[in-house]
Amino acid sequence: MAVTPPGQRIWWNEPIERVELIWIIIAFLWGVFMFGFMIAWHFIGQQNLSKEAYRVNPSDYEQKVEDFAKKQGIPVVKPQAGTDVYLLARLWQWWPILELEKGVSYKIHLSTLDWMHGFSLQPTNINISVYPGIEHIISLTPTQSGQFGIICNEFCGIGHHTMTGIIYVTEQKRAEADHSAEGR
Repeated sequence: MAVTPPGQRIWWNEPIERVELIWIIIAFLWGVFMFGFMIAWHFIGQQNLSKEAYRVNPSDYEQKVEDFAKKQGIPVVKPQAGTDVYLLARLWQWWPILELEKGVSYKIHLSTLDWMHGFSLQPTNINISVYPGIEHIISLTPTQSGQFGIICNEFCGIGHHTMTGIIYVTEQKRAEADHSAEGR
């Protein structure tokens, strides 16, 4: 048998071997260090997003996103620099498609109408669980231009694998402004 009972019935009164005690102390100290560093990394690592979240009626949020998309342009929404941007998760899409400007800060509002979804912005490392009835607000300043995919990283049903969205980040508005300034 691979596992045998201890030789003495009251095994916990046996002295601990020196090497075993050293490993227990090392493991304990490493755990304390990692616990403290996990908290510190939130501030020094610029890894975790500080965000706001508010309760919201899903149908009210849906109307807010519809109004935002119609005002800014559909199917690709190009919001004014530095404004609030609204994204809606529903089976099985992130809507609308956004076109943001590089180097400009935006407040991204996220919510879902039906199930819990995940907001994972690829290839960057931004991951948020999005819940129905909760409006999540994150501050985002794109630092690179290009196409960024949004995928759902919380299983949301049979069409989960198709739940994607896109954010385009362009330098176009600045380039147009520079071009028009040269023409004067």
